[in-house]
Amino acid sequence: EMLALLGPSGSGKTTLLRIIAGLEIPDAGGEIIFDGAEAQHQEHAERHVGFVFQHYALFRHMSVFENVAFGLRVRPKKVRPSKQEINDRVFRLLQLVQLEELANRMPSELSGGQRQRVALARALAVEPRVLLLDEPFGALDALTRGTLQQETLQIWESDKKTVVLITN
Repeated sequence: EMLALLGPSGSGKTTLLRIIAGLEIPDAGGEIIFDGAEAQHQEHAERHVGFVFQHYALFRHMSVFENVAFGLRVRPKKVRPSKQEINDRVFRLLQLVQLEELANRMPSELSGGQRQRVALARALAVEPRVLLLDEPFGALDALTRGTLQQETLQIWESDKKTVVLITN
């Protein structure tokens, strides 16, 4: 399922995504339900949510590869994939977002569209059941925005994840 949230600035769209992700607490009476189970008492790490922030939120001191691998490397040991599994998954995702040749570059060496693709690959690396996209194309030029929107739609169609998208 793909859901788009539209509304004026300050209407709470980003706050809603942060609540779904477990980064903020809903007001009294609000509920977050995943697969029929109440989720608001789960830690954000237990919710299996991928989040692409409006301004990418890439780690400047990490390469493209390290940024995508980050969520996998910080998992608890009992659920952390092996180094080989991490490498394989990261390269598969970099191929998916057409950045495999830039794996060793730093974020400062990338265009805005390339940074957005890294952020998308990083969010997908942890195999989320819900993907949250907070105006992921807003800072891009029209041509890049259109291309990334099509690529994101293709990824969604192939993965069949639930996606909540804020757009303007």
